[in-house]
Amino acid sequence: MTLDPRALRDAFGSFMTGVTVVTTRDASGNPVGFTANSFSSVSLDPPLLLVCPGKFLSSYEVFAGCSHFAVNILAEGQQDASNTFASYKGDRFAKVAHSTGAHDLPLIDGALAQFCCSTHQAIPAGDHTVLIGQVTDFSHAGGRGLGYVGGSYFSLGLEQEMDSDQPTICGAIIRAGDAVLMERKGTTYSPFHIAGAEPGGQRLRLAQGLADRGIKARLEQVYSSFNDATTKLHYTFFLASFAGAAIPEGTEWIAIEHLPNLTYATPSVGKMMTRFALEAREGDFSLYLGDADRGELHSFDKGAG
Repeated sequence: MTLDPRALRDAFGSFMTGVTVVTTRDASGNPVGFTANSFSSVSLDPPLLLVCPGKFLSSYEVFAGCSHFAVNILAEGQQDASNTFASYKGDRFAKVAHSTGAHDLPLIDGALAQFCCSTHQAIPAGDHTVLIGQVTDFSHAGGRGLGYVGGSYFSLGLEQEMDSDQPTICGAIIRAGDAVLMERKGTTYSPFHIAGAEPGGQRLRLAQGLADRGIKARLEQVYSSFNDATTKLHYTFFLASFAGAAIPEGTEWIAIEHLPNLTYATPSVGKMMTRFALEAREGDFSLYLGDADRGELHSFDKGAG
């Protein structure tokens, strides 16, 4: 039986995990690191954990042969650190605040927990190595970790904070380049949304709603969560990246710069889209929590998720 690698990867990705950054130093003493969700505790006596560096990593040989390494469990709001160590090709440590721990290992500042390890065993396993470390030092700051499932981040703390007794609308601001996918009914517009998303389950319900409409998109951070006294509804919108080719009937691409000039079915959603257009121009997005007229903005890189 031949397995479809893409389908298998998607199936593996349905398991919800935390996110870690694994670090060590190369033979010249330079810090190296990569993002991983293949992390697990193994034993308390002796204290063991494991991570699985892949052979596709430029630093693979360093980790496969290292004598010591560290695992940093990222906290809510540390998506930037995760993205940097997952894909940035330059000096990753110049972009992410860090310090030095036991064995001179680089540690990511603000991480939920940090484990300094001596290498207990490195076991080649297919296109990865199972790297087992014995914990020699650790710290635990408390709080909530950054979550990952289905190729997207999620924040359990924010999901719980957004729970509301009001009827819920859940939607996505789906972007491709300098345009956003909008639904049009007559002369009014709205970003894609669905009704009846239960509190705490918005992301999964929204993903299903997108699939039902034939829209392929990758859900990212929560962008806005607010109550609207006029409609008596609670709204939660996520940022999303378009991942398909065709778009369904009744939708069209609108240039971001034109979003503030549209007529929206719900005025409070119009305010959100105007803010989105401004933040897209500046390249600096914030999470909004509150009601339709008053709320607070939280920077994504300061624990807002």
